[in-house]
Amino acid sequence: MKIIGKVLAGLLLVIAAALTYVKLALPDTGPAPDIKIERTASRIERGKYLANSVTVCMDCHSTRDWSKYAGPMAAGGFGAGGEAFTKEMGFPGTFYAPNITPYALGDWTDGEIFRAVTTGINKDGKALFPVMGYHRFGQMDQEDVYAIIAYIRELPEVKKDIPASEPEFPVNFIINTMPHEAAFTKLPSEQDQVAYGKYLINATGCVDCHSKTDKGAVIPGTEFGGGMEFASPNGILRSPNITMHKETGIGKWTKEAFVARFKICADSNYVSPTVNAGDMNTPMPWTMYANMKTKDLEAIYAYLNTVKPIDHQVVRMEKKAAH
Repeated sequence: MKIIGKVLAGLLLVIAAALTYVKLALPDTGPAPDIKIERTASRIERGKYLANSVTVCMDCHSTRDWSKYAGPMAAGGFGAGGEAFTKEMGFPGTFYAPNITPYALGDWTDGEIFRAVTTGINKDGKALFPVMGYHRFGQMDQEDVYAIIAYIRELPEVKKDIPASEPEFPVNFIINTMPHEAAFTKLPSEQDQVAYGKYLINATGCVDCHSKTDKGAVIPGTEFGGGMEFASPNGILRSPNITMHKETGIGKWTKEAFVARFKICADSNYVSPTVNAGDMNTPMPWTMYANMKTKDLEAIYAYLNTVKPIDHQVVRMEKKAAH
């Protein structure tokens, strides 16, 4: 019994040491770079396009009106954060999108913002939960990240304080292992439509939602095949299959039909319809992606044509039974 006790005590010491290391020594991707990003007109314009229509930073970091279809932005909270990702939605805790206007980021250096966006570590050295797509943004061209930061720096200040996120155990430890060093790429030529489309589809994060996941990670072999579940008070919504399978995906869609689906919300007269009580809404930010350039949508369509079709019939909605 004494031997067993000693072994157990040793194991507890090892576990305690490991937990201490994970909690105190991680995350560690190095210091924030010492950079000062010049805010040129062209860079700000590029950043505005990316942040609003491609990476859609402003989608999560603004207030959305969920009483309307696709949750368009509500007035007054542009960049102010506050969107909550909760246990009821399937997250391991409660995570809040932070305020990214100068009210919150005014004392951050450009390098600290760059590190947060591309590696997942904030100004104070704390790990960000990967509902923030730093794993994708760290694969973009550095110049595009600079452009996004230049644009964010120009946002009007919104005085709004956001609660601290509260990950549950054991994620409050595991989260420190999630940040990693960036692996930047170069923006492909638009003439290489497939490579350009692949770059854009990474930046948009389509695969993150249009695949099956397990504990937040995409299950290999399900990429773009749909089936990710989004829980809501009224039931479960699943993402569609966007591979080119002709029966269960979008294989019968022409390029023109693909682009047109996005452009429905781009009409200046478009008004998001009201979602009636008890009806399902979609988390897909159609009103933001609607402003993506046609050539960019065409490039994404071209890339999707290179992805292996997956035969996966998705049951899109399961409403809760009425009581």
